[in-house]
Amino acid sequence: MTEKYDVVIIGSGLGGLVSAIILAKEGYSVCVLEKNQQFGGNLQTFSRNKTIFDTGVHYIGGLSEGQNLNRYFKYLGILDDITLKKMDEDGFDRITFDNDPKEYKYAQGYERFKKTLLEEFPEEEKAIDAYCNKMKETCDFFPLYRLKLGKPYYENTSLFEVKIKDFIDSITDNKKLRAVLGGSNLLYAGEGERTPLYMHALSVNSYIESSYRCINGGSQITKALLARLRENGGKAYKRHEVTKFVTEDGQVSAVELANGKTIKGDIFISNIDPKMTLQMIGKNHFRKSYTKRIENIESTIAAFSLYLVLKPNSFKYLNHNYYHFKDYNAIWDAHKYTEESWPEVYMVSMGIKKDEDEYGDNLTVMTYMHFEEMEPWINTFNTAADKNERGQTYEEFKEQKAEVVIQELEKKFPNIRDCIEAVYASTPLSYRDYIGCSKGSMYGFVKDANSPLKSFVSPRTKINNLYFTGQSLNMHGILGVTISGVVTCSEILGGEYLLNKILEASNTERIT
Repeated sequence: MTEKYDVVIIGSGLGGLVSAIILAKEGYSVCVLEKNQQFGGNLQTFSRNKTIFDTGVHYIGGLSEGQNLNRYFKYLGILDDITLKKMDEDGFDRITFDNDPKEYKYAQGYERFKKTLLEEFPEEEKAIDAYCNKMKETCDFFPLYRLKLGKPYYENTSLFEVKIKDFIDSITDNKKLRAVLGGSNLLYAGEGERTPLYMHALSVNSYIESSYRCINGGSQITKALLARLRENGGKAYKRHEVTKFVTEDGQVSAVELANGKTIKGDIFISNIDPKMTLQMIGKNHFRKSYTKRIENIESTIAAFSLYLVLKPNSFKYLNHNYYHFKDYNAIWDAHKYTEESWPEVYMVSMGIKKDEDEYGDNLTVMTYMHFEEMEPWINTFNTAADKNERGQTYEEFKEQKAEVVIQELEKKFPNIRDCIEAVYASTPLSYRDYIGCSKGSMYGFVKDANSPLKSFVSPRTKINNLYFTGQSLNMHGILGVTISGVVTCSEILGGEYLLNKILEASNTERIT
């Protein structure tokens, strides 16, 4: 059984689905192939004990009227299909530390953000002003972040050589304020020696502008995207695992699937990790220097997540997140944990149901975990479509790690253990197998201010009808990956043409 499409997209994560809709709207015949039982990549949800958990979408920024993600979602036609709850305006994120009872709040809107921080740091107005101005100014360098035309971001290399830790340290000597300003760095796996300022700015700015949670989980974004894709004539198939790219005369001509099908196409877009894409195509189709560069790009650290089902009416719903560190002097080194010190940082988030009352039914805790800890089980694979047990030692490992995290949580929420009905956990292997990211990486490739172009991956590959999209391109997160879809499709349709379409759809003036 052979089918032929104008565009074949491998992987149904956000970047793949955004690319699919854009091209289907332009009249291309589009097919999206997903290996798992569920579409959506990091947008996937799962249910345990009749409770819905998100795998990756804990909150979304920039969705208020006129803001960047709002305008992109309007163009995609999904805004009206997503049910949202605005998070606490006076403190959507709260930064906390061991041995400090205070909660340092990030408020929504820059004026409120400044005012709230000044209540805790009244002597630091100059530093807080400098921080806010730098966040906005840095985002202005990224045209598509502001829905403007301009040079690709990677042409302004000096912007990428400033480290976020160095910038924060330069505006204040107050060590606690430094820790608070950098305190949500789990959002992008921040490291003091190399994480660039722009990574922090692009991650944090949208949330300061506005922060929302998806009611009943982020998978509603996937459903809305799939509905728009199908309305525009596109097709999407789950449990269609691509095992091989077929090449003819230096171009990709088809993909072969595990179920025996062959799907032909004119254009192919890979929404899976570039390293895995090259393996599937065969390194012999690329210059050695290109494959070596892609293979040597470092992936970000992986994650361990704890999913707690809560007993009814036992734990009040929190309309904000916590980023908690053991040591406020070491917020940029939490990834350097030892077995004894783990976890040195964690994020706490809660999901929300449609008819949420004052009590929550679930809580998610996320922290760092090095992929190397998975060594005993690295050759095991387990997904919903292809179930395999990793064995008793793996289950014991998860249980032991879960207990350590719960003990840490008890310091912040002394009664938490009495509220827990059931405990589930995921490791870097879960992310590797379900999301298809190299070594279970949280956020694609490491961005390094010491070598800014090292991790740059162009949407164009060395095969002229093969493109990349997704979080490995420029930025991770809902906004970053949405923009990656736009970047990829700009290569096919033309940047100015596509941006004008997006601006028209969001009732914004065309570029002239």
